[in-house]
Amino acid sequence: MTKVILFDIDGTLVLTGGAGVRGMTRAFEQLFSIPDAFQTIDVPGRTDSWILAEALALHGVSCDAAGRDRFREVYLEHLPAELQRPGPRKGIMPGVARLLHTLQQRDDVYLALLTGNYEEAARLKLAYFELWRYFRCGAFGDDAPERNGLLPKALTKIRECRGPAVAARDVIVVGDTPLDVACAAAGGARSIAVATGGYDVDALRSAGADLVLDDLSDVHRVLSALGLS
Repeated sequence: MTKVILFDIDGTLVLTGGAGVRGMTRAFEQLFSIPDAFQTIDVPGRTDSWILAEALALHGVSCDAAGRDRFREVYLEHLPAELQRPGPRKGIMPGVARLLHTLQQRDDVYLALLTGNYEEAARLKLAYFELWRYFRCGAFGDDAPERNGLLPKALTKIRECRGPAVAARDVIVVGDTPLDVACAAAGGARSIAVATGGYDVDALRSAGADLVLDDLSDVHRVLSALGLS
């Protein structure tokens, strides 16, 4: 039986030093003349489409589907430059590179993404850290406004990419926020939570994660948790 492992990006695989929020902030100001539009919005674990909708509502901005598509385009124009800038927390999270390399070598594992990032933003972020090559497909912030809607989308995408057709119970979601944990639970999957983002071990345990780790540096322990040892 092939195990499908769905990885979140920000705070789980990498930290970009705030590049995503800065890029979205610049795009919002460029299009709507409102600075610091996302300053009071709770971003971690949310989809990019949800974050945009929240900012539009907060600032009383009317925006149709074409306008939201234009925001995404402008954000993606700004993101590459923001990724080049230094940030207070930026880099590949501990153990991630080794873990992905190890998992890629196995024929009983299918790696994919479950992330709130727009698909092109996900590609830009992971390509910057040379990690995009590990993932064949996934579900992204373009696919559903709420994170809980992404797990079914991911399984459909995997089948469309000629990946395995598996039940949710054979899926493991790896993330760093309570919303990642909730998404897995809502879809009937298991979750591994890592305290490398904005939430500590206790918060992730309280959220109901099946396993909580400080980080992914102990590859043997992670493989055991995935049922692959």
